[in-house]
Amino acid sequence: MDLDEYQTRARLTDHTAGTTDWAADKQIVVALLGLAGEVGTLATAYKKLLRDGPGYELYRDNVREELGDILWYLSTVGDKYGLSLADIAEGNLAKIGNRWLSRDSTAALFGFLDDEYPANERLPRQFEVIFREEGDGLDRRLLLTSGGDACGDPLTDNSYFEDGYRFHDVFHLAYAAVLGWSPVTRKLLKCKRRSRRDVDEVEDGGRAGVIEEGIAAFVFDYARKHRLLEDVTRVDFETLKAVKDLTAHLEVRVRSWHDWEQAILAGYAVFRQVSQNGGGVVLGDLSARTLQYRPRE
Repeated sequence: MDLDEYQTRARLTDHTAGTTDWAADKQIVVALLGLAGEVGTLATAYKKLLRDGPGYELYRDNVREELGDILWYLSTVGDKYGLSLADIAEGNLAKIGNRWLSRDSTAALFGFLDDEYPANERLPRQFEVIFREEGDGLDRRLLLTSGGDACGDPLTDNSYFEDGYRFHDVFHLAYAAVLGWSPVTRKLLKCKRRSRRDVDEVEDGGRAGVIEEGIAAFVFDYARKHRLLEDVTRVDFETLKAVKDLTAHLEVRVRSWHDWEQAILAGYAVFRQVSQNGGGVVLGDLSARTLQYRPRE
């Protein structure tokens, strides 16, 4: 039996459907309360298993029955909103696939976002960026160089207290390496796509750069509350969802929540080393989708 057939047959046993003395919202409330109640009943059955152990021999049969009741109420709730179970199931698989699966582990198959552009307008497939500090105290500045050329302006934490944010360009390099996307890195490494005015304006322009900087600051605030993600293997889903929402109109929208999670974790793994050592060399490989750290010689 497929899901839509089940829903059609379940609809025949819904006694609130089509009634005239019930408002539509009351029908929905009944279905929602029924769904919540059946989930509670399933939890109660599991509680009995924990309490009685082998003495509770009917646990598997009860699970089957309670899951069936949950499915009925789920089908009914969907009905009230004009949603089919098949569409719900398909949408859910797409969502969890976006969250937990990467489209491929290597960028070669994963697909670069700038393959069609001239070589000097592509993000370097491999890059090295040197992080070096000068001065101390309030005069301490972080300088970035790549291939002997300065990358951007000297940076400070721009904060009343030291939090290492002056090293935050690591995050942009991580987005470039793992996602193949970073308007900020394009500016730093001088590879904006000027041959296409619309792309230069929309994808590599000021607004996209501000969005990326906002993402870096937003995730940094989250990471500070979680030990800069040390020993963390999963990023909060609401954080990932916010990042995806912010970039929904940009080319990086093709990257999944899982891809963003990998980029964030890779960035913080290197960030912790760079900030702890006061600099170093950051190596990115877009083909392998990796970001690594090496101490300065």
